[in-house]
Amino acid sequence: MKGDHVADETEQAAMKALAEAFQKDYTRLVADFRDGGVNIGCVECANCTGCTDCVFCKDCVRCHRSRYSVECHESQLLTHCERCRDSRSLAYCQDCSHCGDSNYLVSCSYCFECDYCFGCVGLIKQDFHILNKKYSRSEYFKQVAKLRLALGIVAPA
Repeated sequence: MKGDHVADETEQAAMKALAEAFQKDYTRLVADFRDGGVNIGCVECANCTGCTDCVFCKDCVRCHRSRYSVECHESQLLTHCERCRDSRSLAYCQDCSHCGDSNYLVSCSYCFECDYCFGCVGLIKQDFHILNKKYSRSEYFKQVAKLRLALGIVAPA
């Protein structure tokens, strides 16, 4: 009996040491990935930090499965975006934050399932809006051209 008790204590000490070593290594791996700039599965990315499965991105931080995007942060599933943050599933967007499932947004925040919006906040399933105001398609493009010129916002290449 006494031998069984000692074996149990020895086994418990070994399990505790294993758990502590695992937690220490795991914490180190997370810190290395987050802070150390490790990119996983990325192809032809330049100066990116902590990204996973991205292709042809530049200067992005902690993005996932993004393509041809520049200076984006903490986002996923972006394609051809510039300076977007905390966003998901965007295409051809510039300077957006907290947006999702949208295309051709410029300087928008908290917009979802929108297309062709400029300077909008909090819209859902809208298109051709400037500062949350609806425009016809042709008038939208005329106004956006003027705004881009006045604000010095270059259209994506």
